[in-house]
Amino acid sequence: MSWRSEFEALRGLVEGRLRKCFSVDCPQRRLLEAMRYSLLAGGKRIRPVLTLKFCVASGGELERVIPLACAVEMIHTYSLIHDARPAMDNDDLRRGNPTCHRVYGECTATLAGDALQAAAFATLMGAELPAEYVVAAGAYLAKAAGEMGMCGGQELDTSDYTVRDEKGLGSINDLKTGALLRAACVLGVIGAQGESDPARLRAAEEYGLHLARAFQIRDDVLDVVSDPETLGKPVGSDALNDKPTYASVFGLDRCNELILNETELAVEAVRGKFGDWEFFMDLANSLAERKS
Repeated sequence: MSWRSEFEALRGLVEGRLRKCFSVDCPQRRLLEAMRYSLLAGGKRIRPVLTLKFCVASGGELERVIPLACAVEMIHTYSLIHDARPAMDNDDLRRGNPTCHRVYGECTATLAGDALQAAAFATLMGAELPAEYVVAAGAYLAKAAGEMGMCGGQELDTSDYTVRDEKGLGSINDLKTGALLRAACVLGVIGAQGESDPARLRAAEEYGLHLARAFQIRDDVLDVVSDPETLGKPVGSDALNDKPTYASVFGLDRCNELILNETELAVEAVRGKFGDWEFFMDLANSLAERKS
């Protein structure tokens, strides 16, 4: 099986489980509809696939970590809902569809994000794993999503924190983008009951760190060279808002060098340390060249 075929198979497992969520009929069903609208609006599902694949590559049982993978995607989706609101990016499109607040209003969209965050941890706690591994996974995901992770990075990105160099940009992106991607990888190892294997945990973290850096730099490049139809969201907003990005600070040629370097570091982190580590190499190379 090619890596891409395997990716789609793993993606299908996640998609099937997510489609079963939030479909109960209740008085607050409009909130559930908003949650499903954003959760099922497409997306590459990179994070949950990484959770599943790191589990399998660590010798774990795939079915037992699907709740962990779904939890990661719920956290990611909640962040997209909140990020698109008028108080932050004020986007009309996300994943090629009207944003949640444009369809359901800002109040319901805010609640949909809040509820997805809560649902993520409820879903994670339902994993059929020994309690200590569920606790370890929940603790890691909570830290990645909170003030020392994704939310902390978002605060830096939307505040007066000024950056005009690689270190400053990295301090934002390692939290805003990197924390959840690292968690996706690490949760796969934990779900395989591999928490007692520090070398694999470090390798998964390193892979997620460098993959996220390459991913964010590529995002910044696409915001300059792509179009809304291809990207599925507005382009050029960073330049309009005079927001420092890798593309505006370093230029496209240097960005392409950085993407290559970070991709190589991601691959080196996992080389020979996991079964079928070539999957992670092929995925990293594909993301480095993506058009959307």
